[in-house]
Amino acid sequence: MEETILQTEFDSVSRQTEVGHSFKRKTQTIDIEGYTTELVERDGILFAKKESEISYPKDGNETFFKIEESSFWFNHRNNCIVEAVKKYCPNNHFFDIGGGNGFVAKGLEENGIQTVLIEPGVQGCLNAKKRNLKNIICSTFENASFPNNSIPTIGLFDVVEHIENDSDFLKSIHTLLKEDGHVFITVPAFKSLWSNEDVDAGHYRRYKLKDLEHKLKNAGFTIEYSTYIFSILPAPVFLFRTIPSKLGLYKKSNGNDKHKNAHKPKKGIIARVLNRIWKFELNRIRIGKKMPLGGSCFVVARKKWA
Repeated sequence: MEETILQTEFDSVSRQTEVGHSFKRKTQTIDIEGYTTELVERDGILFAKKESEISYPKDGNETFFKIEESSFWFNHRNNCIVEAVKKYCPNNHFFDIGGGNGFVAKGLEENGIQTVLIEPGVQGCLNAKKRNLKNIICSTFENASFPNNSIPTIGLFDVVEHIENDSDFLKSIHTLLKEDGHVFITVPAFKSLWSNEDVDAGHYRRYKLKDLEHKLKNAGFTIEYSTYIFSILPAPVFLFRTIPSKLGLYKKSNGNDKHKNAHKPKKGIIARVLNRIWKFELNRIRIGKKMPLGGSCFVVARKKWA
């Protein structure tokens, strides 16, 4: 029954899609059956046999698909991720769990890192197919039925904050990884920056870096690298999101317009200042140095030998 519902939704949405963006580098197909055989292929996308509820806005993937390519935020986050993956484990298959429209997966593939997108939202998977990604699984990682100790590298990019029991989730990720496997994580930073934007996005929490590190260590990981990124963003987030939310002045506007305005490319002196900051942050990641403040936490952790 669940499979029928999922396939019906896929048929409905897929009629509206056309193949669009192409890669600078040709995406290579990964033998997913080498990792799991519990999936059903349909029009180039692998589906789990059941689906689960997720804490994410229903139209979230489509909203962000329209702005990711030009967004300073999505592009800088991608650049940070690529630099870290190239530094810590560039030669493994990379499984991007909860990877939305495949924007991160596309960036990794373009840099020679073979990537599997795992995304429970049908629309996100169809958008990833528009980007010519070949390795797409429409599923939560639980429903994909990967064996324990089977995945070499996992990405969780702005995913963990959507999980109610994050500690158990991280333990499940630890179980899924091979010995010495890596997980790369980004999450929104600082409880003090909480706003109605977080509520609308389906977040359960924001994190201090040390708290995320502590949860990863309790789940059996060692920390390879951790830092804040988007070092300039805490002040504007606090001023334009947190304070209005606390004062009851927050207005829930049209999602497309709101995100388009927040993510639109900057110009002039603002663009030059931001570019200098982003270059500084990327260089810190390349040399393994931390940044003490930022709008997001970024952690690379490794599964300890038993």
